[in-house]
Amino acid sequence: MVQIIEVLTKKDRKRFFRFPVELYKDNEFFVPNLIADEMDTFNPSKNPAFAYSECRLWLAERNGKVVGRIGAILNKAANKKEDSRHLRFTRFDFVDDPEVSKALFDTAVSWGRELGMNEMRGPLGFSNLDQQGMLIDGFDQMDMYITIYNYPYYQTHMETLGLTKKWDWNEIKVPVPNEVPDRLTRMAQLTQERYGFKLKEFNRMREVKPYIREAMMIINTAFEKLHGIVPLSEKQIDNFSKLIMLVGNPDYCLMVTNTEGQIIGFGFMAPSISPAIRSGRGRLGPLTILRVLADLHDHTHVDMYMMAVRPEDQRKGVEALILLQGLKKAQKYNCTDVQTGPMQEDNIKIQNVWKHFEHTVHRRRRCWTYTIPE
Repeated sequence: MVQIIEVLTKKDRKRFFRFPVELYKDNEFFVPNLIADEMDTFNPSKNPAFAYSECRLWLAERNGKVVGRIGAILNKAANKKEDSRHLRFTRFDFVDDPEVSKALFDTAVSWGRELGMNEMRGPLGFSNLDQQGMLIDGFDQMDMYITIYNYPYYQTHMETLGLTKKWDWNEIKVPVPNEVPDRLTRMAQLTQERYGFKLKEFNRMREVKPYIREAMMIINTAFEKLHGIVPLSEKQIDNFSKLIMLVGNPDYCLMVTNTEGQIIGFGFMAPSISPAIRSGRGRLGPLTILRVLADLHDHTHVDMYMMAVRPEDQRKGVEALILLQGLKKAQKYNCTDVQTGPMQEDNIKIQNVWKHFEHTVHRRRRCWTYTIPE
């Protein structure tokens, strides 16, 4: 018998965020969220997204043992922007038992019905900076720290529950070539000559700091028309800027300016910290911190967290400039490969950026949808 418990106490919150660490303890590809970060994300006093959101969390128990969890987010800003009535589900994890997944999902659907919603979508977070999307391909690849890993059986459970595809994201892995592709070099040169765009060079992170906020503001306009995107608040931008300053390498802060000195496009890369975070099992103790620092000096595998260009400057070759600079820096550090974060499959502009390189779509993830019965 499965019992559903709403998460209302600090003890249950810790159990909620600890559950995936236990569920995936023997999986070599899973990278856990830091439990402290998760506690902050779902704390209304610390996450500015609660200014436009509501959230509830539930655990599934059997014989006193946690066997699953689910969260639900009412993102009022997203509904207003899209003129929709959808509830987002998030942190949906469960043992391979249809009774468990159904009991959890039905509980979230019930809240959606109470709110007058007509659709469930997920897994999605509070904003596009949150982890989102259920893995449907690429289960034999170690996850990025900014993405979600899940077992293959999740997809079967979703289909059994009656969920269908809303949209997919692709994640790309690019082997770092020995030579810069001629076509990319020509495009970058033409862009600079035609529009006067320039690449900024940094020697220290303190030189980057004055530009991070300006670069992050581009996200709100660059991704505005994509599915599920809600503009980032000032506080959210500040929080992510602090993260970049913490783990950033000046060589991997890729920024392009126009003739007026304005940032018109950017990319942020960093050596993968997935192995170190995985070793900490959700906690950032002294040993894990030392391993993170070691990973940040190991450039074998580099993650591209994001890339964005102002809408008015897209299709002018700005992306080629960013990639050219990123490729040169990857070659400088003898990187083996660069992998991207999730990119929506119908975001043709960003997908076309990678056609200049040999690459593979090494992971795919899905946003599911479900119509809430009246």
